[in-house]
Amino acid sequence: MRAATVSRFGGPEAVEITELPVPVAGPGQVRVKVAAAAVNPVDAAMRSGVFGGDGERIGLGWDVAGTVDAVGEGADWSVGDRVFGLATGHRTPLGTHAEYAVLDADAIAAAPATLDDSHAAALPLNTLSALQALELLALRPGQNLLVTGAAGGVGAHAVELAHHRGLKVTALSSARDEEFVHSRGADHFVARGQTPTPAGFDGVLDAAVLGRDALAPVRDGGGYLGVWPGQEPAPERGIRIDALDVRADSAQLAVLARLADTGALLPRVAQTYPLDAAATAHARLAEGGLRGRIVLVP
Repeated sequence: MRAATVSRFGGPEAVEITELPVPVAGPGQVRVKVAAAAVNPVDAAMRSGVFGGDGERIGLGWDVAGTVDAVGEGADWSVGDRVFGLATGHRTPLGTHAEYAVLDADAIAAAPATLDDSHAAALPLNTLSALQALELLALRPGQNLLVTGAAGGVGAHAVELAHHRGLKVTALSSARDEEFVHSRGADHFVARGQTPTPAGFDGVLDAAVLGRDALAPVRDGGGYLGVWPGQEPAPERGIRIDALDVRADSAQLAVLARLADTGALLPRVAQTYPLDAAATAHARLAEGGLRGRIVLVP
């Protein structure tokens, strides 16, 4: 089978299409015939060596949608089940940018019935990140949340989920995104370059990785949640600082699938590429300016 991997670090040109044996599902695992797999910034970070592994062959891809192709002992799934899921891991020999992928049985859920495979594949990493970030912030209904990068992959879903939880959401993003973030549940909008109300928020989800600049809007004793571990600012004014380390979770994915089917979550696909064009997809990701995910379709 074909898979997108890197054996040296660098730019998009480092992405290789490699012929590998079809993987085998072990105990508690399933093999998924991949129908679609999103390309995310974490893939670019792996490709460029942020997570190490020099000299190793590293598989790319975390998000996946497809059908169960083989079931390992103890895995409660059936061949033919349509699923989506998240294969976490920074230095594994095979990711989801492949024709087949092996995932733990508790890392997948039934795919949203209303979505095609490309849109289903756009959800797992970003929606799980948003959901788990909100859980770490632990704000109560009616409290004020600031979301930076509110039109991006994690930020937009954080706005949707925070609105669903009854939080008062202020979205910080580019001026061109104001109408969009209001449509997804933001109560207030702050354009990039403007200053949010100082100490006016119970918490901030810093999807734009503003770091220390995102602390000023948080009240004393509030909460800050970053999305890149190691990039969070030093604590001040009693603000609780935390960073997300996203994990696959079948039960949470099932909840997110239901929300997607009701329209509460809106997956966005900007462009699709064949698996063989993975390097081109990475180059397009590097250009920026996209609203929606890039998705590889084997």
